[in-house]
Amino acid sequence: MKKKYVVVGVGGRARFFYEAIVRDFQETSKLVGFCDVNQTRMDYANSVLEERLDYHKVNTYKANEFEVMIEKEKPDVVIVTSIDRTHHNYIIRAMELGCDVITEKPMTIDEEKCQAILDAVERTGRKLRVTFNYRYAPHNTKIKELIMNDAIGDVISVHFEWLLNTEHGADYFRRWHRDKRNSGGLLVHKSTHHFDLVNFWLGTTPDTVFAMGDLSFYGRENAEKRGVEQFYSRSHGSEIAKNDPFGLDMASNPYMKAMYLDAEKEDGYFRDQSVFGDGISIEDTMGLLVKYKNKAIMTYSLNTFLPWEGYNIAFNGTKGRMEVKIVEMSYVNSGGDVSLEGALQESSIIVYPMFDAPYKVDFEQEEGGHGGGDPILLRDIFAEPEDDIYNRAASHIDGALSIMTGIAGNKSLRTGMPVRVDDLVRFK
Repeated sequence: MKKKYVVVGVGGRARFFYEAIVRDFQETSKLVGFCDVNQTRMDYANSVLEERLDYHKVNTYKANEFEVMIEKEKPDVVIVTSIDRTHHNYIIRAMELGCDVITEKPMTIDEEKCQAILDAVERTGRKLRVTFNYRYAPHNTKIKELIMNDAIGDVISVHFEWLLNTEHGADYFRRWHRDKRNSGGLLVHKSTHHFDLVNFWLGTTPDTVFAMGDLSFYGRENAEKRGVEQFYSRSHGSEIAKNDPFGLDMASNPYMKAMYLDAEKEDGYFRDQSVFGDGISIEDTMGLLVKYKNKAIMTYSLNTFLPWEGYNIAFNGTKGRMEVKIVEMSYVNSGGDVSLEGALQESSIIVYPMFDAPYKVDFEQEEGGHGGGDPILLRDIFAEPEDDIYNRAASHIDGALSIMTGIAGNKSLRTGMPVRVDDLVRFK
């Protein structure tokens, strides 16, 4: 029998899910409803279904009609892709109303909301899944396989450097993510991917986190140092923005025009704010030191204004070292084909055994976003499930453990002190 799905929050990331359901998985899945604060955006989503995917329109519901939607559509699963600070509301209420939930990362943004979700899963017995597509990227799965097969012994330390470039990285400072109250900052919104990978690769959980970071590149306070002499609040309608490499022309992009520019009249949300404007409360430069329950340590850095997009990782183990370099395709969120967001451009995995010659590790690459992980994740979610020796499907516990590294990091930024994860949230 087909599972029925509804989607809450129909911005850019929602397209990834609803397009896949109606394009590739109609044998197992049925899309029955949209819910959002903005009717224009839901109407656009329905136009995508009708005009591009030859599917019928689905019923739409405003955010205050969420419970009405559940009662009328009777979905099996609610897909939550709304603004991060609202995830917990929809996750908890959906489970209380008898639905399972699939949520976009991050699961939520702070320890109180995280605890409320954990308690709701325990109370209702419903299933909650977090969509960590990077676990499914073939190169990341290969890293897991190598560590599982003892290629470098027990991993004692990890150095993890993630680079966001001036196209993708800057985009977080134009939109709602720039307000930490919405996103938890990039240590939660973006780094949840990275912290989950380390938990997944090492088979362990975070214990203690110490963090440092600042707004060092973007923001009004850094504009003069970046050579910015004229200011604008947003790109649309600004002559200054036309010559700014950090400006965003939504009017010339059909996706952004339909989803955001045409929808502004309803909620006043500006998707194209200046990255050197006021109102930015997140960091653009971050470094963490993490100790795990298995005694491994990690040094981690995230920078958001670099010349290329991707990451470098070094694993130091009791039998050798593994070095990984990944270069991804840069993108502006919701600016085009979602299947190409973060697509792999270059990769290298090299193992250095302690007493033998180094060797390069090959893997079968899959096309698609997030290093080829997106299509594999979608099959795992919406097709008939298959056995997976790597256990890539992420539960609510995985979702909580990934964000708690960033949430502990945020507390460390505020206090200047190391923070123990077990002091923030209770896992039953």
